[in-house]
Amino acid sequence: MNWILIIVAGLFETGFAFCMGKARDASGTEAFLWWLGFAVCMTISVVLMFRSVTGPGALPVGTAYATWTGIGAIGGVLMGIFFFSEPATFWRLFFVFTLIASIVGLKFVSS
Repeated sequence: MNWILIIVAGLFETGFAFCMGKARDASGTEAFLWWLGFAVCMTISVVLMFRSVTGPGALPVGTAYATWTGIGAIGGVLMGIFFFSEPATFWRLFFVFTLIASIVGLKFVSS
């Protein structure tokens, strides 16, 4: 269950990066709503991260944090490519895949 929590927390981290990117290009009420979405996603992300490292079956903090930030980083890069016209170069994608491999590796070596 804690692995599911950390994955969902990472997805919400990606969500707050998306909201931040959209808020940057908005103004007025629209910008306020994107910043509100940013705050909500960030809060949910941190709460889920906290829950995954406390209580029964808690994940090691280092593993959980690396997974959480890794999912956010991967999501941020992919979101940038698909929604914000950032380049999808070979090296960017190569390093995203090495990050994914590292996260999977951490799951297999964590007790």
